[in-house]
Amino acid sequence: MAEVFVSYRSADAAKARTLSQALRAAGHGVWFDEWRINLGDSVVERISAGLTGTAYLVLCYSSSGIDSPWMSREWMSSLARQLDGRSIKLLPVRLTGDAVPAILADLKYADLVADWDDGVRRLLAAIR
Repeated sequence: MAEVFVSYRSADAAKARTLSQALRAAGHGVWFDEWRINLGDSVVERISAGLTGTAYLVLCYSSSGIDSPWMSREWMSSLARQLDGRSIKLLPVRLTGDAVPAILADLKYADLVADWDDGVRRLLAAIR
């Protein structure tokens, strides 16, 4: 199964955790910060290691946006890797709100607001 990195804002932690659990239940390796960063760990080192080994970055966006410092670094570095020809796919997921960030406007996204189960099903279908 695939390695999946879940990027989200702390305001969306509960929904991101539920989504991460669904991905893990489907058999995927999931990098979710609460599960991968322990007390005393270097946050930067753990995130960097997680991003290096992932095939998919699930970018959870919401009415809170995608511009938190950590989240921005995660998806921007993944986008740079993608543009550099490396194998990583950004998979946008709408958790709340309705505005798609401009940088993601051309990417189809999983809409968990309209229908959570259908959105998760579509996300899982995109992860091979």
